[in-house]
Amino acid sequence: MALPLRRRLPVLPLLLLAAGGLRAAERSSSSSAMEELATEKEAEESHRQDSVSLLTFILLLTLTILTIWLFKHRRVRFLHETGLAMIYGLIVGVILRYGTPSTSGRDKPISCSQEDRLFTTLLVNVSGKFFEYTLKGEISPGKIHNVEQNDMLRKVTFDPEVFFNILLPPIIFHAGYSLKKRHFFRNLGSILAYAFLGTAVSCFIIGNLMYGVVKLMKLVGQLSDKFYYTDCLLFGAIISATDPVTVLAIFNELHADVDLYALLFGESVLNDAVAIVLSSSIVAYQPTGENTHAFDAAAFFKSVGVFLGIFSGSFMMGAVTGVVTALISKFTKLHCFPLLETALFFLMSWSTFLLAEACGFTGVVAVLFCGITQAHYTYNNLSVESRSRTKQLFEVLHFLAENFIFSYMGLALFTFQKHIFSPVFIIGAFIAIFLGRAAHIYPLSFLLNLGRRHKISWNFQHMMMFSGLRGAMAFALAIRDTATYSHQMMFSTTLLIVFFTVWIVGGGTTPMLSWLNIRMAQILKEGTGHSRKALGSSGYALST
Repeated sequence: MALPLRRRLPVLPLLLLAAGGLRAAERSSSSSAMEELATEKEAEESHRQDSVSLLTFILLLTLTILTIWLFKHRRVRFLHETGLAMIYGLIVGVILRYGTPSTSGRDKPISCSQEDRLFTTLLVNVSGKFFEYTLKGEISPGKIHNVEQNDMLRKVTFDPEVFFNILLPPIIFHAGYSLKKRHFFRNLGSILAYAFLGTAVSCFIIGNLMYGVVKLMKLVGQLSDKFYYTDCLLFGAIISATDPVTVLAIFNELHADVDLYALLFGESVLNDAVAIVLSSSIVAYQPTGENTHAFDAAAFFKSVGVFLGIFSGSFMMGAVTGVVTALISKFTKLHCFPLLETALFFLMSWSTFLLAEACGFTGVVAVLFCGITQAHYTYNNLSVESRSRTKQLFEVLHFLAENFIFSYMGLALFTFQKHIFSPVFIIGAFIAIFLGRAAHIYPLSFLLNLGRRHKISWNFQHMMMFSGLRGAMAFALAIRDTATYSHQMMFSTTLLIVFFTVWIVGGGTTPMLSWLNIRMAQILKEGTGHSRKALGSSGYALST
């Protein structure tokens, strides 16, 4: 029996709706599949770019090593390996900046005016799908349309945490582990004076001079944002971190005076630790009241307490870890298994840095004194094979990490997107550094000579004044925070200062030694346990 017409009429629209629904579902499914395919392709492209960026740094290091061999073979001393790594980094930076295509139009600013604070992670709902985004930093309104659109340049952008947790520990540990103990402890009082008092004097002189430069910039209209007195002091702490790696390498090759070598090396090792704790103390300076950048006696003494607490706590943590490692090596039979012994030594040394950072101390100080303690106690309890392995392991890690950092410095001149170059600030910084180094070396040397049996001669003082290079630590401290206008200007200036000192001062080391008539005797370079004679004019002797 047929249904009435009024009951059969809705059937056609229902069929049409069902067909439409099926087509919509098919379109939705097809769209979802296309989105998934696009996401997979994007992930694959990102993986490829990660591989290319790592390969870039590996090729840079490979090229640097081959050129170092050529320089050593030809006995070229006008350019050190670190300066060479920076040149190669500059070349690659130019290629990446101007030779790779951009992917503009992918970033779109979205307003979140209802929120009054920053979030480190955002979950964004896009058509029912949630995507996670992480905070990279603040962008000034004037530069909102100049955000880097080159994915390759984004990939090679330096991550400060990678440096501090991965690249820095082997550099600092090697400095303590390879310390020439006899000459270091013979000059310990002078080294401590240069590292602690000298760095503090240099920091405050540079900070105050730069504050005058900032006032001058404001007066002539070259300062476009805020630049506080505490920022100037922070710059003084950052740029007071010396890194005479070029000078010391040349000292080794030319067999320069052992006491001069010990003074420079000891100062640079402890100076890095003091500079990083001093910068942390300046950051911790927080006066009460409306003006958070005015002088406050309570906040000042609190910062001094922070400095002493962080340094002493880090020192104790490093020394205790070194002693514990020595006891484990002595009272166990790990020496029967050199591979396990070397692995434990490596992990205990690296964990010292991370443990100190996790506890709120400074890993640089902790791992430095861990290295000194390991060299003094643990080394003698290791098997012969483990002694050789640990020494060579940290030497290789130190070499690769340091050259990686200097290569990146050259790269960063073109890949870093927040550079602020101010000619007045840069010239003022060079003058302030010169005056700060002079006030650091000459008055302290005069006072130290009053109590020293072996006086620090004038030519030694001039050489120490000349050898105040800036390097990896100053760069790392500057790049750790580039969120504000003042910090971006400080970073750009620090980068130029490192370039100048490594290339010009490092290249002038040999002529300066000859001009100052500094003795070129055969240097006994203490290792951490064994001895050997190296022949040839570019070799050096190792002994305990």
